[in-house]
Amino acid sequence: MNDTLTDTAPPAADTGMVRVEIDGPVARVTIDRPHAHNAMTWRMYEELAQACALLATKADTVRVAVLRGAGGKAFVAGTAIDQFRAFVDGEDGIAYEAKMEGFIGALERLPMPTICVVEGLAVGGGMVIANVCDFRVATPGARFGIPIARTLGNCLSAANLRRLTQALGLPTVKRMLLSAELMPAESLPTGYVSVVVPEALDAHLDEMCARIASQAPVTMRVTKEALRRLGDDLDPEDGDLVRAAYGSHDFHEGVDAFTSKRPPLWRGV
Repeated sequence: MNDTLTDTAPPAADTGMVRVEIDGPVARVTIDRPHAHNAMTWRMYEELAQACALLATKADTVRVAVLRGAGGKAFVAGTAIDQFRAFVDGEDGIAYEAKMEGFIGALERLPMPTICVVEGLAVGGGMVIANVCDFRVATPGARFGIPIARTLGNCLSAANLRRLTQALGLPTVKRMLLSAELMPAESLPTGYVSVVVPEALDAHLDEMCARIASQAPVTMRVTKEALRRLGDDLDPEDGDLVRAAYGSHDFHEGVDAFTSKRPPLWRGV
């Protein structure tokens, strides 16, 4: 069954859109504004938040979400810059970063694993989006960066600097931000990009999604949340997560399946 989230009215030519298609255990989120290298408009950020809200309600059935840019030439080339012309002072920046935190935080907190596919550029806001996904799959020539020191002259929020530094390490983040480098996937720290796929990208993604979707969803859900809490320097108390995992139907199913030497039938509860 295919479950699609779309807007009731077609977007204006330049506003772009974010599309969600759910097919069984796999959700595919497409960021669709290829004529502008998928640079995000305000509308598109709002639609990304709507997509995350939808997926958050489907934790029992959707096992993995794939984010990808339309057109095959860029994932997301930042935020559409002309929108910043309306900014008057620093308070507009505070409001913008607070709203962005809502969008990025919603993606980061999705209960299922997320895969970001980077073909071409993941720049600025695109780099921030890619960074909060659990896995990044790139094609040859893909480049990552936040060159705001030579473009807009703005800055990142402390929350996004923390996320980037935890994932990439301080030296790489300094290169991205202070030297404004766009870095090839191959030059990033080992493991940041799960794999660079030179050909048969769709087949590789299908295999990766099938492997993740076959695993225990409760385990993945509570593990993601525990890791998020560690990253946020929150109280490490995890009794609610341990209780959720060991008290789940899937835990008892996993034990029974293992001892009975049969494949487990995960229900996500």
